[in-house]
Amino acid sequence: MQYKNIIRILGLLVALLSVTMLPPALISMLYRDGGGVPFLMAFLWCLFTGIIAWYPNRNEKTDLRAREGFLIVVLFWLVLASFSAIPLLLLEQPNLSATDAFFESFSGLTTTGATILTNIEALPHAVLFYRQQLQWLGGMGIIVLAVAVLPMLGIGGMQLYRAETPGPVKDSKMTPRIADTAKHLWYIYLSLTVACAVAYWLAGMSVFDAVCHSFSTIAIGGFSTHDASMGYFNSPQINLVCVFFLIIAGVNFALHYAVVQSKSLKNYFYDPEFKVFIAIQVALTLICFFVLMASGTYQNEDTALDQALFQSVSISTTAGFTTTSFADWPTLLPILLIFSSFIGGCAGSTGGGMKVVRVVLLYLQGVRELNKLVHPKAIFSIKLGKKVLPDRVVEAVWGFFSAYAAVFVICMLLLLAAGMDDITAFTAVAACINNLGPGLGEVAANFASINDMSKWVLIMAMLFGRLEIFTLLVLFTPAFWRS
Repeated sequence: MQYKNIIRILGLLVALLSVTMLPPALISMLYRDGGGVPFLMAFLWCLFTGIIAWYPNRNEKTDLRAREGFLIVVLFWLVLASFSAIPLLLLEQPNLSATDAFFESFSGLTTTGATILTNIEALPHAVLFYRQQLQWLGGMGIIVLAVAVLPMLGIGGMQLYRAETPGPVKDSKMTPRIADTAKHLWYIYLSLTVACAVAYWLAGMSVFDAVCHSFSTIAIGGFSTHDASMGYFNSPQINLVCVFFLIIAGVNFALHYAVVQSKSLKNYFYDPEFKVFIAIQVALTLICFFVLMASGTYQNEDTALDQALFQSVSISTTAGFTTTSFADWPTLLPILLIFSSFIGGCAGSTGGGMKVVRVVLLYLQGVRELNKLVHPKAIFSIKLGKKVLPDRVVEAVWGFFSAYAAVFVICMLLLLAAGMDDITAFTAVAACINNLGPGLGEVAANFASINDMSKWVLIMAMLFGRLEIFTLLVLFTPAFWRS
């Protein structure tokens, strides 16, 4: 294991992270909210620590193998999220415990959007901006991880990128070099963020709110600058802007790149995962709309459609923005929406969950097994679009699903052991492992009331969900650490 090289890379990352402490400090100067000093102290601390880690190992530049790749990917999130908690620990308002600061930091960087903060409007502008910025940076990290790094490690069904099939199953690299791939992804991500911010501003948000919410929208994070989330604005126009950009961010960024390169929108409609993703959004919206109208929750059809569309897209893409308390909706809707977050966005998007393409492959595999029961001697292949997928891809998806279920059950049992009720435990794990944010029961509004043990369990769930399960799970195998 090339430990010195790994320390060199992590030192560079921490030094780069220090730069992200400066924008909140500038925001504090602009609004004179008195919250800038902790960010300047965090900047110096991160910069100093990063240089200390990098300088002695600056000449260790050997090629990394797959094992080092796994370790760096995990440490990327662990180390950066931990250092991102420093300004939150130093702040006087809010005055957070170590557990709460780490929970908020990990929730931000993994784009989970679960928060322990209340009375958010009263916080300094610097803190509000920092939370949103954390999600934006985490969202970009996810894209580069999913499209440029994980395919090369060949894990958890992400071999799909190598299978030369349409949409999410493209070649492992969109461009010949990983640096070029990351650069192109940055351009797309930044362009979408700017477009989203302008759209929010035109729809009626202030410049500050527009920028902050564009960060968490494109990252599919869910943090807001207001306790009432998007409901604070009470604007159907803003809701539509949010839904539009959530759907865009929930689509594979490799597919966006293909559309930009070909200058044709046809690529979207040729992609099987995209078509299923849109079908899910439409089906959920219609179900919610008809149940809300039948139950008399809303008397006005326009209001019912607005609420149904917003909550359906927000929860199913794992953003977690809300305009109303969907936990209070009638009959099956709250649980239906929580279950929709297990599907999440497309592979290679900023969305959480198991990803649409994996769910599609699980369904196709189920159909194949049923067909085999009827025709035992027949040979059935699984196709995604017009391409036949090799069995190793399907096996990887089944392996991912079983690991996902096992991690979910273990986390839920730990929460129950910590004294949480069953509905809260189930939805809290779902909200964190799917990087969704809000749950039901005690965690419908925020996670402030749960105990510290539960918060640490949920931090682990966030990491497992964000790192596609296998990336983190492989570190727990003895074979990984053998020379």
